[in-house]
Amino acid sequence: MISLEDRQSIARAVEEAHRGGARLRRACAEAGITLRTLQRWKRGAGLERGDRRPEAVRPTPAHALSEAEREEILRIANEPRFAELPPARIVPMLADEGTYIASESSFSRVLRAHGQTHHRGRAKAPQRVRPPSTHVATAPRQVFCWDMTYLPATVAGRWFYLYLILDLYSRKIVGFEVHESDDSEHAVNLLRRTALAEDLHTLDYKPVLHGDNGATLKATTVLAMMHWLGLRASYSRPRVSDDNAFVEALFRTAKYRPQFPTKGFADLDQARAWASSFVQWYNHDHRHSGIRYVSPAQRHAGEDRTILQARHALYQQARAENPRRWARHTRNWNPITVVTLNPERDAVIKATTESLHNSRSAA
Repeated sequence: MISLEDRQSIARAVEEAHRGGARLRRACAEAGITLRTLQRWKRGAGLERGDRRPEAVRPTPAHALSEAEREEILRIANEPRFAELPPARIVPMLADEGTYIASESSFSRVLRAHGQTHHRGRAKAPQRVRPPSTHVATAPRQVFCWDMTYLPATVAGRWFYLYLILDLYSRKIVGFEVHESDDSEHAVNLLRRTALAEDLHTLDYKPVLHGDNGATLKATTVLAMMHWLGLRASYSRPRVSDDNAFVEALFRTAKYRPQFPTKGFADLDQARAWASSFVQWYNHDHRHSGIRYVSPAQRHAGEDRTILQARHALYQQARAENPRRWARHTRNWNPITVVTLNPERDAVIKATTESLHNSRSAA
């Protein structure tokens, strides 16, 4: 939007160039406007009053939210179960209950108007780095990611160690342990327990296990257990934590939960109790943004397609009841079919996607 002073300055410069012999259209182009714009300014008194669009009176759209609907959005968003959740998770959870109030963007607009959209996180924006080779998962138990993180104790300088294995496709935590020491034997025991829990011995193609370059996860005993289980090893580049982004993001979610004790854990039992409760919440209650806001346990069990189909049907019904609130299509509730770890090679991703599509067409 060009201010009145800038309009008058541009018009004077164009007129001066035109009187000097320049073609009016070329002079306008040099000034960054079109000839039709200059003509409109002169014809509509735009050089005396300026742009009047900010002063325009715009009627409220007929399909806008009513005051009662706005109050209902505020009431629901401030319920104890939703108080710490953003609209991106509130709306899908309501959809699973068969309730549609408004879209995610409408929730955000209402909350913003009432000053309830302040950033709650403490982390900095992620930094982009060059990723390594690509791993692609199209079903559970194809690619696992694992890592170890420190859990602070109440005594300064003392730590507990959380070992964790994540399924890349479903985002489900398939194995975890908390110990007082960092030892490769703990990693070996976790691998053995996870392999039994996930029935890896029944798979024709054993999963990839991606981890970092830490000494614990690359110890000889760990490599021997991986070989015995048939797991294919994959490692991040040295000093590049983003190469194991899914697990790092999971640790961030864990440590920024309100229930995480910022002053540390009193003892090992408390750390293990917290880890168990977090895994239960994450696997069964958490609506994950990367898998269309279903829980990891639902996706791991193959229930996500039915849930997403029900959401799609609900949105179609809501659109049919009030079509003016949808200018185009409804929200995309199609399942995520391909998940990539460090998507570097587009050809690998494209080939995997085409192979998946051809196999489903043949079936």
